[in-house]
Amino acid sequence: MGWLFVFLAASSEMIGVVGLERYSKEKTLKNGMLLLAGFGISFALLYASFHYLQVAVAYAIWTGIGTAGAVLISMFFFGESKNKSRIISVLLIIIGVTGLKAVS
Repeated sequence: MGWLFVFLAASSEMIGVVGLERYSKEKTLKNGMLLLAGFGISFALLYASFHYLQVAVAYAIWTGIGTAGAVLISMFFFGESKNKSRIISVLLIIIGVTGLKAVS
């Protein structure tokens, strides 16, 4: 159950990142609510995961998935650079998160 909470928290964080990007360009109530709801739900789900998993492991995996997801969303939906270095860096984050989950 803890892993489910972490993955849902990371997904919500990515929704918050989309809200942050949209709110930075157009300050509307809808974009602000997307930003606040995404990050708010993300923190609540992360906190819930602490009842099942070690805080350090849950936090590291949530951060890694959220970071990789935010970079990928920014590259594919918001036109940020897709250079080789960025893609390799995201792959390294994914490998690290996968490795941490495998040994936990």
